[in-house]
Amino acid sequence: MRLRYRFRVFFLWLLAFVVATIGSSLSAQDSSSERLLVLLRDASALAIVDPVSGSVLGRVPTGNDPHEVTATPDGRLAFVASPSDGISVIDLVTQQEIRRINPGQGSGPHDVLYVDGKIYFTIEGYKSIARYDPETDEIDWTLGIGQESTHTFALGADSATIFMANRRSNTITMAEGVLGGPSETTLSVIPVPGDFPEAIDVSPDGQEVWTATRNDGGLSIINIPAKEVIQTLDLGMQDANRLKFTPDGRVLIIDGEAASVIVLDAVSREVIKRISMAEMDTGDGAILISRDGMNAYVGLRDADRVAIVDLATLEVTGEIMMGEGSGPGCMFWTRANN
Repeated sequence: MRLRYRFRVFFLWLLAFVVATIGSSLSAQDSSSERLLVLLRDASALAIVDPVSGSVLGRVPTGNDPHEVTATPDGRLAFVASPSDGISVIDLVTQQEIRRINPGQGSGPHDVLYVDGKIYFTIEGYKSIARYDPETDEIDWTLGIGQESTHTFALGADSATIFMANRRSNTITMAEGVLGGPSETTLSVIPVPGDFPEAIDVSPDGQEVWTATRNDGGLSIINIPAKEVIQTLDLGMQDANRLKFTPDGRVLIIDGEAASVIVLDAVSREVIKRISMAEMDTGDGAILISRDGMNAYVGLRDADRVAIVDLATLEVTGEIMMGEGSGPGCMFWTRANN
């Protein structure tokens, strides 16, 4: 009787162990089902990172000083913009650049956005934006914006409206109906009172655009239906070049020269916390929010690392070292191709 009891206890223990092991394995597989793409600006490369282990799975050379990256949802292709060398099309499975898009001498492509199977990109040197079709390998249209230094994109809630920051014109352009091409697109130019708008993002409810003005440390809030600035904030920032909304309505702004990230409540407009990222200027940076909204990944160019911020505690809980002289910048999520 006692032997049978011991056998039953052992069996139950073994069963619990197997279930826990399988559950842990499945959890690990689920958590590593995505890849973190990190541009290495100073190394002119794209790093493919496992966000769970922090391991760099590959580095693919790109054009000089790559600025922005996007990718297809299936994780097969990435598109990396270099203002001096065009747009690299990278096969993420083979980890090789397979072609280079050249919009023209002095075109200065900067931001890239994947929407409905096409790549939209800014042509800063030509005061324009354009669309590239990966299937035909052609730039199938361009659209003049008429503003100086059209630099960064933000996608509207309807996925058919694109906002762009025009740094030297101190304006935001709202392009509605862009999926229909130039003839179907309506452009609205919204002046902002600050100097050199660069950081830009759309609120989760699709009603506001926030932009930080890099040269004066200001923040402008645009009401999208009204197409006008409804509020400005002076946050005393020294070099704000990127901002991102979290799914729960907070806003993170990286202030590179102050080596910090500012966290605001989007409703009250109050600063919740200033998170110290380093003891020195971290340079041009980037912010990416995890899809589950639990963490923020902060690229610290001059510190050669990506910091991980827990959005529940607003503390730095980890870091991914990218290598000396790498200069991590823009990041993007895509699916793993194992």
